[in-house]
Amino acid sequence: MYTWQDLIEHYPLRYIDRSQFYKISELHPDLQNIQIKGKVVNVEELGGGRKSRLVARLRDETGLLELVWFKGIKYIKPLLKPGLEYVVFGKPSLFNNRFNLSHPEIVPVVEWNKRQRSGLEAVYPSTEKLRARYLDSKGLRKLIENLLLEVHGKVEETLPSYLLNDYKLMSREKAFLEVHRPNTHEIIRKAEARLKFDELFYIQMKILRSKVANKRKFKGFVFKEVGANFNTLYSDVLPFDLTGAQKQVLKDIRKDTASGYHMNRLVQGDVGSGKTLVALMSMLLAIDNGYQTCLMAPTEILAQQHQSSIQELLDPLGLEVGLLTGSVKTRDRKGIHEALETGELKILVGTHALLEDKVKFKNLALAVIDEQHRFGVAQRSKLWKKNTSPPHILVMTATPIPRTLAMTVYGDLDTSIIDELPPGRKPILTRHFRDNQRLSVLSFIKQQIDLGRQVYVVYPLIEESETMDYKDLMDGYESIVRYFPRPKYQLSIVHGRMKPADKDYEMQMFAEGKTQIMVATTVIEVGVNVPNASVMVIESAERFGLSQLHQLRGRVGRGGEQSYCILMTGQKLSKESKTRMETMVKTNDGFEISEVDMKLRGPGNIEGTQQSGLMEMKIANIVQDSKIVSFARTKALEILEVDPDLTDPENQIIYQNIQKSMGGKINWGRIS
Repeated sequence: MYTWQDLIEHYPLRYIDRSQFYKISELHPDLQNIQIKGKVVNVEELGGGRKSRLVARLRDETGLLELVWFKGIKYIKPLLKPGLEYVVFGKPSLFNNRFNLSHPEIVPVVEWNKRQRSGLEAVYPSTEKLRARYLDSKGLRKLIENLLLEVHGKVEETLPSYLLNDYKLMSREKAFLEVHRPNTHEIIRKAEARLKFDELFYIQMKILRSKVANKRKFKGFVFKEVGANFNTLYSDVLPFDLTGAQKQVLKDIRKDTASGYHMNRLVQGDVGSGKTLVALMSMLLAIDNGYQTCLMAPTEILAQQHQSSIQELLDPLGLEVGLLTGSVKTRDRKGIHEALETGELKILVGTHALLEDKVKFKNLALAVIDEQHRFGVAQRSKLWKKNTSPPHILVMTATPIPRTLAMTVYGDLDTSIIDELPPGRKPILTRHFRDNQRLSVLSFIKQQIDLGRQVYVVYPLIEESETMDYKDLMDGYESIVRYFPRPKYQLSIVHGRMKPADKDYEMQMFAEGKTQIMVATTVIEVGVNVPNASVMVIESAERFGLSQLHQLRGRVGRGGEQSYCILMTGQKLSKESKTRMETMVKTNDGFEISEVDMKLRGPGNIEGTQQSGLMEMKIANIVQDSKIVSFARTKALEILEVDPDLTDPENQIIYQNIQKSMGGKINWGRIS
């Protein structure tokens, strides 16, 4: 805390009702802090030296209670006068069958009656270092109460009067006063609602202003027509129909790219929902209008997979798909660079190697980014410099983002959702087994292999303990080999210590069906597409987060056969681990899973949100305050639609507050 503003925004954790008094006869060990009124009967100092303690006995009409202090005796003793009535406050504990309060707060009743303004008292978060300097909750409360007197009449308003009046919001100064020194729980609710709205409204304002500014400032490449390549792929090449959800997303993209505005669109969809096909058809829209496109993937394996699956679909059209990753040889790179600059190469797939300065396009009009959260914002901004005008941006993610998080972290992107699986796909059946049920699991795997299916067995990889995890993997591999002996069964093994070429060879063997079991760490979370793999066994599943479990499950269920996900755990599970297992067994819906994940882990721990800088909220919580998030976004949009530059006199207060808060920071919000 550096300024008075920081201190006044140090909000209470909770409130204690100081209007309620207990009788001594009502005490029991399960009570938290309680308040009692009674007379001090006697005071004595017992023991000596370091073991000395001060004991005062307090009596009310129902019994006797001991008050004990081990520290600060010389300060406390003069305050205690036998025969006087006091209000004491603390947590009761039982010692030798008698209740006592250790280090209670104690105030003479006369003084209590004078100063007590309400029954609710704020409890503030503190730390050990602060408490060592007497800045515990009580010390902080005194500072904040003094501050409230100092700043009376000086707290600047941050919202225009029409918003305050229309929605009956209290002033900012009154909200600070009521949140720190409330009279009732109802007034706390109203004060918090005002302060939460403030915080969320300005987050939305900043995001949406950049979105509105981008649309006005950056003219997008216009894809006027749906041409031959798009139509041929759609009508003649694809062996199946698109789902309704895929068609709707393509309509959204078609509308964006025909509008003359710059497109910034996020496409969310579970693993296997057909996002890559939507991306390919969008790329063909660009090519049919005379432009180049690129697709950026987070890993080399995924880039290679995209390149090969796209090339297979485009072979009948005679279009070549370039591949640029870290392992592409120098002479091949040179050819790719030249073909890009002349415009001969229309589609380039790659990793962050696409961002190198040497990679120059003739007319890049659409950039597709797969799994956006794996790229830093500064990295993505380099894509903008690949052309005189920024290319349209299409972001794809298989990590479903909770609605309120999407509005906050990805609020400057328009969002489309693919919520249908392609026809013929069956929902994956998920089951949870303990270690003592392992034999029945191995027997089930054998049955599946005998039916001609393939199986993944995945072990966790936790960075802090790579050696331990490697041992887990090798021990697991050896026990599987014992149960599935060669030559009848063939196994692949993949882990992070292998050379890329060896890893690719093992994955290729599995993809071609030459091995039946793939034993791996989480390197296969985003990896090969094997429609014949029907079983995913996740070992030590309690060590994985929900979104990672869901991603791993998505490796199976890609063919027409029934697929299974088996979660193996130890006997003892924490409450949170049980919730994760139950959620996985209950639903295949990625959005439902992401909501549970956010409730368990908090928004700041969901992938991609740390780098956004938007999760540092002081009072709002996007999980609990989702209604206020939606309301704040609606209001911000309404204002910007009428007054995009915030030049109206009544909106000057909003403009000035945004300028203050930006304070010379780089506006990463304008970069998709």
